[in-house]
Amino acid sequence: MATEHVIEFLPFHAGQKKIYRSPAKRKVIRAGRRYGKTTMLEQAGGNWAARQMRVGWFAPSYKILLPSFKAIRDLLKPITISSSKTDAIIETIGGGQVEFWTLDNPDAGRSRKYHKVIIDEGSLVKKGMRDIWEQAIEPTLLDFDGDAVMAGTPKGVDDENFFYQACNDKSMGWEEHHAPTAANPTINPAALARIIDGRPPLVVQQEYNAEFVDWRGQNFFKLDWILEDGAPVDYPFSCDTVYGVVDCAQKGKLQNDGSACIWFALDNLPSPHLVILDWDIIQIDGYFLKDIVPQWEGKAKQLSEICRARMGTTGLFIEDKATGITLLQQGANEGWNVHPIDSDLTSLPKESRAINISGYVASGKVRISKYAFDKIVEYKQSKKNHLLTQVLKFIIGEEDQDDDLFDCFNYGVALGLGNGEGF
Repeated sequence: MATEHVIEFLPFHAGQKKIYRSPAKRKVIRAGRRYGKTTMLEQAGGNWAARQMRVGWFAPSYKILLPSFKAIRDLLKPITISSSKTDAIIETIGGGQVEFWTLDNPDAGRSRKYHKVIIDEGSLVKKGMRDIWEQAIEPTLLDFDGDAVMAGTPKGVDDENFFYQACNDKSMGWEEHHAPTAANPTINPAALARIIDGRPPLVVQQEYNAEFVDWRGQNFFKLDWILEDGAPVDYPFSCDTVYGVVDCAQKGKLQNDGSACIWFALDNLPSPHLVILDWDIIQIDGYFLKDIVPQWEGKAKQLSEICRARMGTTGLFIEDKATGITLLQQGANEGWNVHPIDSDLTSLPKESRAINISGYVASGKVRISKYAFDKIVEYKQSKKNHLLTQVLKFIIGEEDQDDDLFDCFNYGVALGLGNGEGF
């Protein structure tokens, strides 16, 4: 007697059903955040493997890929004959399989044959994706005359981005499905309205309406966002805590990045908000930061006393990479009040980090103090307010921008107003 295996798939909403049922051989899903594109692909991939098909799953990085591997592994557990996180493959009864690849490998999928190909978060691969598709991935569909589906959220107007090309160049043969966040009926409209309220209009267009936004030449942050009634603010009379955020350079030559720190006051009353108290930027070899970081830590303590921080200082937050790793290790040995910034945050592209905090800044939850606003220092033979220059002149997609203080600003806002991990 045959053994019965039960797999419980999640139901698709109407928009997902329409996409899934389309007979097109090549489909590209241009969807807003939380529309349900990855969940839909996970369910589809699991269904195909259960029907004894071979599925190739491609994602920009292992970090993005891993949650989907786990979701499909759990979904197919009743019919799985082998599963390897190391080899990134799930094999099912009857010959079905889902094999996972990262798109940082230009040969992803070579020597394989698939009935179905899934490309998740295809918009995040900035360059080289078309070559990977044409030379490595698409040939895997020849044996079975297979199908491909690619999904992502737009990331600007970029003629070199394969996702952008697939959506806009109809001669490439991809059937486009456009789905804004609001098209997901499981999303609470009031909750969505609260999230996008105060967000910059271009961010809403891109992240939630899933439209291609031309960021070229656009200064992302506006001065009036960090002012109150057109002016910088006084130091707070009291606050919850004061902390600093450090961006570390490795080399101290003029052409290299600098090392920077911004100090923030966080007050949760009446609602969470930040005041930028002070900032510093220096040109110094990473080795000598061991002498500077204790001074910056002392500055955080001093500012916490000036601002009557109820919980004192939280210390300094430092990138957990390159020179920062050494400083964090030394800090642990010597008892410094230092903490690593979560790698999930530091690994994001600058554009994504800027978008991540844009709602907080645009809605007036971040203010700059008079002291930080008026401060002028010489750095790289230029005497000016480098904090305001770096933050206010940041342009998405532009290369070679000074970003030492900009990174501190991004991390500091994310850590203070985000979920504790910077989101």
